[in-house]
Parts: sequence; C-alpha cells; structure tokens
Amino acid sequence: MTSDPVILDGESLVLEDVIAVARGAPVALDPAALPRIERAYQAVEAWVEQGAVAYGITTGFGAFKDRLIPPDRVLELQRNLVRSHAAGVGRPMDEPTTRAMLLIRANTLAKGYSGVRPVLVETLIEMLNRGVHPLIPRQGSLGASGDLAPLAHLALVVMGEGEAVYRGERMSGGGAMRRAGLTPLVLQAKEGLALVNGTAQMTAIGVMATYRAENLARAADIAGALSLEAMYGTPAAFDPRLHAVRPHPRQMDSARYLNRLLEGSTFTRPHDPYNIQDAYSLRCMPQVHGAVRDAIAYARWVLEIELNAATDNPLIFVDEEGRAEIISGGNFHGEPVAIAMDYLTIALTELGNISERRVARLVDPSANGGLLPPFLTRHGGLESGFMLAQYTAAALCSENKALAHPASIDTIPTSANIEDHVSLGPVAARQARRVLEHVETIVGIELLCAAQAVDFRREALGPEARLGRGTEAAYRLIRWRIPFLEQDTVLAPLIERARELVVSGELVAAVEEALGESGPDREGPG
Repeated sequence: MTSDPVILDGESLVLEDVIAVARGAPVALDPAALPRIERAYQAVEAWVEQGAVAYGITTGFGAFKDRLIPPDRVLELQRNLVRSHAAGVGRPMDEPTTRAMLLIRANTLAKGYSGVRPVLVETLIEMLNRGVHPLIPRQGSLGASGDLAPLAHLALVVMGEGEAVYRGERMSGGGAMRRAGLTPLVLQAKEGLALVNGTAQMTAIGVMATYRAENLARAADIAGALSLEAMYGTPAAFDPRLHAVRPHPRQMDSARYLNRLLEGSTFTRPHDPYNIQDAYSLRCMPQVHGAVRDAIAYARWVLEIELNAATDNPLIFVDEEGRAEIISGGNFHGEPVAIAMDYLTIALTELGNISERRVARLVDPSANGGLLPPFLTRHGGLESGFMLAQYTAAALCSENKALAHPASIDTIPTSANIEDHVSLGPVAARQARRVLEHVETIVGIELLCAAQAVDFRREALGPEARLGRGTEAAYRLIRWRIPFLEQDTVLAPLIERARELVVSGELVAAVEEALGESGPDREGPG
C-alpha cells in the first residue's frame, strides 16, 4: 500500500485503491472532475427554478413519486429523506468498511451524473482524510433502491446529525465534524437522494471480502500441497498436459502453483502401479480450487465496474452544448453485485468443504493408509490430539452450507409495491464475508494438522527428507508460530494463530518470497 493519495475521477478506482483507503490512505479529487460535477448541479438548479417535474428533486420518493414539492420546500424534502431513511439496525459497520463506503460514494458522485455540488464530494473526501467515520448500522438495506438505510446514516453525519467515531471516540455527527474542522452541509436539491440512492454498502463489503478471498485461494493451495506431502500423495494429477486439455485458465493456474509449491519434495509419492491415484480432495485440487478462483475473479470484475458506476436515480446527462436531460432508471439495483456475492459464497463454501475433507484424512489412519497416528497424537486414547480440530472445521463447513443459500434469489416488495423487486445484495455480501471468515479458519486448521503430520512423516523418512520449495517455507512459518504438539493442549489459541497466518497474508507472502514469484493471475472475465 502507498501513502500517496488515491485520486478520484469517477472512472478508474480498483480494488487495491479501496483497500488502501480502508487502511487509512488519503484521498484527493481529480480537478478534471469538477466541471462535470458542476454542470450537472447547475442543471438541477435550473429545473428547480423552472418548477419542472423531476423525480426526487421536485417530487416525493417511491410511492410518493406523484406528489409535487414546491420550490421553496425542496431543501426540506432532502433533509426529510435522509432523516426518515436512517432506519438501520444491528451492530455498526467496522471502520475499514465504513471508509470504503465513503470512498465509493464520493467516486460515484465524482462521475458528474448525480447533480450535486462539488463541495459535497469534497466533504466526503475530507471526512476520509480527517477520520470522521459515520456510525452505520449493518442491517436494513434491501439492495434496491440501493443501500438506502445505511447510506442515510452516512448522510446524517454530512448534515451534522447522527453519530460518528472520531479518533476512536463515539460522538454526535455534528460534534465529530466540528472537531475535525469540517462544516456540516445544508443539503441542496437532489443531494440527499444522491447520497442515499446507491450500492456503496454492498460494494464495500464485497470489495473487502473479494480481496481477502484472493489471498485465501492461494493459502488453500499451500495448505493442500502440505497435506498432500503429509499423506504421501502424488503430484501426477497436476501434470500440465492434463490441464491443458481442459483449459480452464484458473484450473491451470492452480495446477501450476501446486507444482511450484511441491518442487523438489521427497515427501511425495513417485509412480506406483499399485497406488496410482489419490482421493479426490487431493487429486482434484486444481479443478476445485480453480473453479473457486473463477468465482473470485468474477467478483473482482463485477466490483471494479460497480466502483466506477453511477448508481443513483435519477441521473443527469449534459451534452456538449449544455443541454441537460434527466433520466429515471434503476442503476441503484444491486443485482449484479448480489449475484456475484452469492457466487463467491458458494465457491468459498466449496473451498472450505474440500479443505475439511483433507483435515479428516489427516486425522484418520483408515483414510491416510495408516501413515499417521490416529488424530495425530502419540498417545491415542489417553490423549485426543487433533480430534476436535476436525470437529470445528466440520461445524464451520455445515454453517457455511446454510449461509450459502443465495440471497439474490429472494425478493420482497416495498414502497406500496412500487419497488416490487429487490436484490438483497447487502445480505449476499455479508454472507460472503461470514463464509470467508469461516474458510480462513478451516484452512488454518488444515495448516495446523498438516504441519503436525509432516513432523510424524519426517520421523519415518529421516532428516534428509525435503519438503517442496514452497511448502518448506510454509512449514517453517507455521513452526515459528506454533510448536509440534507432544501432548494434548488447548487448541483454540493455536487455531487462532494458524488462522491469522492466513488472514494476514503472511503465509502467502512467505511462500511466494521462497518461490520468487507472485501469485496466480487475478484478472476477471470480460
């Protein structure tokens, strides 16, 4: 990450920019965006002065779309909208995701189709730069018309209302703005609607989950390769010729990565006519892990479009001659993000499922050919070893299966049946994040068990036995943090340490430094 400011122009935000700002990087507005923003705002001003009928500017909202609002009450309309829509519930969003929401909304408004003043965009940017973080409840959005309730809580702070966190202290929104040296805004025509009517919450959660999922996919390859060595598996199924004739790009990426991880290993099984192939959870890693990578890449592709999209309604289009037109539509509908997040959830659930199956094989002599002691302990019976580590992985897998029910296939009508189909994108995004967290733990458990199993294998093979170039780096990192277990101990803190190796990216970084390469390609489709 860089300390240079992330420049907002409404067109070029990528996932890495969002992560940088979520972690505290500063933000600046591209001066070239100012004329676009100003032109659309001037069009809104003209329509108000003319008394033109324009949805959400001189009319009510939703089912009140046919209620005309007199020009002298349009500011009251925007204020009422924000207050009435701040109906979120549940625990507040975490600070990094809140920062991502602020950034995404500012970038959307910087495109110049929303009809807001430049000062509104600049205020959002300064809230980021000075650390004013609105207190935003997690629940309440249906994902159409956008993330109304969460964004209304964000907009309250822009107005000097609601609640915020400033320098670690929870306080009134107005107090936070004043202490940061910022002046709350009186929202003008269209500005309240432009703030609340977009997909910033689901996109922010989705970006944070997808970025972590890219790391997790590589960590799963590393864990799987270490498990393969621990169980005397064969890398024959990763032969590039095999994958070239079923040329899914990320299946080939995964096979290539697994081969690199295992390069030079003496723990793997050479060709054996009496033991030709391994169980699916080992043999089919490229096919399963590769399909998971496809879903992650699709999520990145969708989200990077959404990051640079105009997602409020209505939108203002001004041509080169200065003629303005207002168009009502549905860019606030979160279906693209919702489906991508459901796809991600399903894929990550499968990544957890196959990892847990490898854990089960590591602790079960009947599944690993008797190579390893039951539950990876010397004193089975008196001691239970890693028995409950597999239970925990299994429990998380089962919970994931419930969470993997697609949120995007549900809908419920609102606003007197005017808003009769919704995306539930925020629910899909939250489910994806929860499954991601579970699978990071499952893969951590696999690393923990695989390292224990490798130590037992090394005793049998002798001190000259060598792990692969990549798996050796993974093993050394695990052993630096977590010792071999000679006897039963409390597993929970060890599982947490292993999980943190995955979540932090430390595992992947150590392995890829040893390999002298970066991870598999991360381009999305399209």
